[in-house]
Amino acid sequence: MNISEAKEYIKNSIRIYLKKDEYGDYKIPVVRQRPIFLLGAPGIGKTAIMEQIAGELGIALVSYSMTHHTRQSALGLPFIKEKEYGGKTVSVSEYTMSEIISSIYETMEESGVKEGVLFLDEINCVSETLAPSMLQFLQYKVFGRHQVPEGWVIVTAGNPPEYNRSVREFDVVTMDRLKVLSVEADYPAWKAYAIEKGLHGAILNFLDVKKEYFYHMETTPEGRSYVTARGWEDLSDIITLYEEDKLKVNENLISQYLSNDTIVREFAAYYDLYNKYKQDYRTDDLLNGKIGDSMLEKAGKAGLDERLSLMGILLNTINDEMKHILEQADALKEILPALKKVKDSEDIETGLRTQIEARKTILATKSAAGSLTPQEKKRHRGIQMLLEEMLVALGEKNSAEDITDTNKNSEKLGTYYNDKVKALKEATNVVSNRLHHLFVFTEKAFGSESNEMLVLVTELTVGNTSARFISTFGSADYAKFNALLMVTDRKDALKEDIEKLVL
Repeated sequence: MNISEAKEYIKNSIRIYLKKDEYGDYKIPVVRQRPIFLLGAPGIGKTAIMEQIAGELGIALVSYSMTHHTRQSALGLPFIKEKEYGGKTVSVSEYTMSEIISSIYETMEESGVKEGVLFLDEINCVSETLAPSMLQFLQYKVFGRHQVPEGWVIVTAGNPPEYNRSVREFDVVTMDRLKVLSVEADYPAWKAYAIEKGLHGAILNFLDVKKEYFYHMETTPEGRSYVTARGWEDLSDIITLYEEDKLKVNENLISQYLSNDTIVREFAAYYDLYNKYKQDYRTDDLLNGKIGDSMLEKAGKAGLDERLSLMGILLNTINDEMKHILEQADALKEILPALKKVKDSEDIETGLRTQIEARKTILATKSAAGSLTPQEKKRHRGIQMLLEEMLVALGEKNSAEDITDTNKNSEKLGTYYNDKVKALKEATNVVSNRLHHLFVFTEKAFGSESNEMLVLVTELTVGNTSARFISTFGSADYAKFNALLMVTDRKDALKEDIEKLVL
């Protein structure tokens, strides 16, 4: 299965494990909850999906890499304790609480979240001294004398032996106590995640043509050569920051994230080509409707790889703009019920401050629980900033007596919010017009039934952001050309042409 399918399976398993009966007891006792073992190549997103799952389910997450643990840190340190048996006092050895188990309790104390996931990565790389204790842990959920608390589900992960020399293959007895999920690198599944996260367009366009470079492992005379999903994502982040500071992206930078000389060279060449296309076609002008005859002629005469790259650049640009609109719309929609209550209250400023503090509490709780994803952090911080701007707007008073004038504050709050909604509608119209111009250009340059039009309609359909934007705000152009999706033979032919491309 791919990483997206694994995520849904794990999510459903956790839901089942956390179901309770009418007495409030877990229907499946902790000792009978088989730990999940996620087996897959390094860098495909195993850790990332655990953060997403915890955030989506509203539970906590405690993560540990087992390669860093000795028997003492995992089970606890031994100490001598005096005990009396049959009237005789003897010295016996006991163990302090495991560092791992104590982290669970600390997370519950700090966050107030009592259910969660204990995620143990690289579990098949444990030290030789710790290996015998793992069977007891996987079967009874116990480290030393201390059990994993109720409400905590165990998910483990590891790499197959071919990727890691430190791997110790589990025997049948151990494997029989696990739910094993074998996960493979899958570009389409990762691309959907990458689009939503906003990875750099040059990377997505390059991998659309060179899918075999998405995940690459080989042994060369110089050593192991590798390229992973994690490497592409980290490279995207650094390229974006380099571009913000107008620094040059070259092979030296790329090779710090992709460990394969051929892929580094080809992507570096494509990155330069990607930027050249953006300049040659003046993509921002194009989306604003400034479509000259020379631009249409150039695009019409371009090779297939150049045309697909151009469509990719335009799609990435419009997708980012649609995503920004939807984020603003979601924020305004989310705070509306609370603002209605605040607007009708006697002390509007105090009500806003309460909402701001509540948002800060959500951030602090989720952060302490280990379940705050970057996307969720951005959403809550954005809403907090919006509320703080409203509070500042209320503070812009015309006279001292306005301070206690609830009616004026209520009016100001309503005006501020409605102005935000008005600005959002105007921005939405701008993006909708740019989408219209994209369809106009594609039809004029390549034709209404061209492969490029098919690529445009298909990508808008399968992308979560674009599909949601169009379903929310509509697009007459999309409705007009959507019939092209039914032409399956042409889609297959397009795929064959893409596979033959060589940069």
